[in-house]
Amino acid sequence: MKNAIILHGGPSKDEYYDPTMPSMSNAHWIPWLQAQLLKKDIPTATPEIPNAYDRNWLVWSREVERFDITKETMLIGHSTGAGFFIKYLSIHPELQVGRVILVAPWLDPDRTKTVNFFDDFEIDSELVKRTNGITVWYSDNDEESVLKTAELIKKKTSGIQYKEFHNYGHFCIGDLKSNEFPELLELITEE
Repeated sequence: MKNAIILHGGPSKDEYYDPTMPSMSNAHWIPWLQAQLLKKDIPTATPEIPNAYDRNWLVWSREVERFDITKETMLIGHSTGAGFFIKYLSIHPELQVGRVILVAPWLDPDRTKTVNFFDDFEIDSELVKRTNGITVWYSDNDEESVLKTAELIKKKTSGIQYKEFHNYGHFCIGDLKSNEFPELLELITEE
């Protein structure tokens, strides 16, 4: 049965504890996208990573593995969540999944913000062969580290589709000026 997992990014500690901000799985376009997929009868999980700012690989893995990951599972990741799926699929070559969509993927390419999270694996160059396709979306005005990550993925893999947006920033609510992301829904539901 087709299902989806939408994984949020890694906030700063201040953002994580800000009482005026929603939890990460309820931020930006994630709840809107989950609702749209549920209305299309696609069970959709949005794991909430405890202390997501800390980027502890075991914690992130444990939370994602609470949900079924099958040949029909769509994986949608934003920022650190997108980088998580790159690493997770790279270190689990036995996994086959459905479509993978990586929005503003981040892999800490300068190795300055994480230890034992993204610095201890190699991207599987054959990654795409175990999916129903991978799409990477990034914006020309995102942070340099995200643009470097997109280039790193291009360099290490083949067969991935890329789309560069203009002035979408980091694809957050402030950049999109909306909590809706219809282009993403369209990509996910096209057959």
